[in-house]
This record gives sequence, structure tokens and C-alpha cells, in this order.
Amino acid sequence: MAFLLNNTSIASHLRSSSQKPDGALAQSRRGFHVELGTREKDLLAENDALRRFKSHKKGVRQLKKAGDVLTLVLLAGCCYEIYARATLQKED
Repeated sequence: MAFLLNNTSIASHLRSSSQKPDGALAQSRRGFHVELGTREKDLLAENDALRRFKSHKKGVRQLKKAGDVLTLVLLAGCCYEIYARATLQKED
């Protein structure tokens, strides 16, 4: 792998080919707008029978926020512990 990266002709070819898009390749990346069919529209429509299973309720949002806060507190505590141990070793 290092040989390929060190070889200037291959690396320059890869860089130049990645920067300039081909006509067909650029067109396929962009994608096309296709109108949804009746089946897709029915699948995306609101369904009253499935409404109670949605996780967009207020309690779920609060639980997610609490989990995010606890994750940040844990991460900050770990960083502080690493910093404190590193400074203690430097003092000794």
C-alpha cells in the first residue's frame, strides 16, 4: 500500500481522476426525482393504528436528553481523571 502512495504517477492520476467528474458518473451521483407511486404514498402516510408505537413522544425525548447529558458528564469525568493522574505523575 505504501508503494502505491509513494509512486507519484499513480498518486497524481488518482488525485486528478477524483477531482474531475465524468459526465455519466456525475449524473448518477446527482440522482433523479421520481414521483412516488400509490404504494409508497400509502406506506408513508400516517396510520392511526401505529401511532402509539412512535417514539417521538415527550417522554422519549426527555430520556434521550438525559442520556446525552449523562454521557457528557461521564466523558468529562474520564477526561478529568486522566488529566489528574497525568499531573500527579509529573509532580512525583
